[in-house]
Amino acid sequence: MSKAELLKRYILLIASLLINSFGVSFITKASLGTSPISSIPYTLSLGFRPSFGMFTLYMSIILIAIQIILLRRNFPKQYLLQIPVSFLFSWFIDLSMAFLSFLSPDSYLMKLALLILGCGILGAGVYLEMAADVVLLPGEAFVKSIAVTFRKDFGKTKVVADTSMSIVAAIIGLAVFHKIVGVREGTIIAALLVGMTARFLKRKLQFIEEFIFPASAPTDVYKNQQSENKFVVTIGREYGSGGRKIAQELAKSLGFDYYDRNIIQMAAQQTHMPESYIEAKEEKMTSSLMYDLFSQYQALTEDETELDKLYDVEAKIIKEAAANGNVVIVGRCADYILKDNRNCFHVFVHAAEDYKVRRIMEREGLDYDAAMKHVKDINKKRFKHYQYYTGRVWGHATNYNLCLDVSMMEPQQAVAMIKQYTETSNLARPLSFIKNR
Repeated sequence: MSKAELLKRYILLIASLLINSFGVSFITKASLGTSPISSIPYTLSLGFRPSFGMFTLYMSIILIAIQIILLRRNFPKQYLLQIPVSFLFSWFIDLSMAFLSFLSPDSYLMKLALLILGCGILGAGVYLEMAADVVLLPGEAFVKSIAVTFRKDFGKTKVVADTSMSIVAAIIGLAVFHKIVGVREGTIIAALLVGMTARFLKRKLQFIEEFIFPASAPTDVYKNQQSENKFVVTIGREYGSGGRKIAQELAKSLGFDYYDRNIIQMAAQQTHMPESYIEAKEEKMTSSLMYDLFSQYQALTEDETELDKLYDVEAKIIKEAAANGNVVIVGRCADYILKDNRNCFHVFVHAAEDYKVRRIMEREGLDYDAAMKHVKDINKKRFKHYQYYTGRVWGHATNYNLCLDVSMMEPQQAVAMIKQYTETSNLARPLSFIKNR
């Protein structure tokens, strides 16, 4: 890492600390309870002389000491950077609390708005902290140390740690003030929203990291490795449209390799996940909001969820297949994954609702209503999965070279239309030129 890049990372880290401090202060000023990690320092600051920032520093030092005890020889030397970072962050908290001293919302609605604003600001700060990739703050490093030492899941450990800190803060409040202070519904809201916001920003703003740190940006080793006479056809398809059958016939007609369910087998070998699990999870997402909610804590340590890991592994398999060329690839966001590759032709197969339902009734032995529900459910999950990982609209014409309604045609007719269309496309040569080569 060059000195210039290292300097930029430290500057970004300092900026993230300042933003984090304002996020914590906005949440605290909402008077609905502060974030779990700040609940103990804030509760203590309400009854004793040192400031909120100073108690935050004391808390950080304790957490660092626990890390050293847990990790011992495995305590990374760079984790010592938590000490100066903690001093700076604590000072920023006192600074931001003083700057926002004028805030004293009266109505519950204003308090809630201030709380949500604070969660958004703190989430943005956490995202910048991750992007800087210099050192974790003591709260996250402490949880990671426990997870590593006792071989526990980071996300579950984080939930337990946040809950424990909130309970301790409540006990301190009862002991000192004879009532719970500093821990309220806002504590729960902050615990849910901050990590989710950080994960959302990390997914949406990856290009900013690549712009700031171009030397560290991941390179696509498979991009543009295709030979000029090698081609790829991706087939996106609605469930029930018969897109898989069309893709199979197209590959057979062209003499191309065919990638569909064999991607599941390859992904299973690389991830050690059962094939049945992969088949049940790939291209399916019930709610991107809930997914971000339950997987938010992986963002704090840059650990991938199993679904994210599966997407990355399948993307690598798809890129390898495209680099070899002369292949038909079905689904799995392949059109997006290969959007910048040469000699790729992207097709989306769709059909009328009744056509899809009738096919599924015949194939699955379902009645009309059950088949209709099944078709809508699967296509909704594919839509959300595609949107989550690509940021684009599944089935939208601008994402493809050809969108084909197959309601009134046989698979062979669809294959012929795709081949005919490629001959007038912008590909260097029509697919028929390299048939069976």
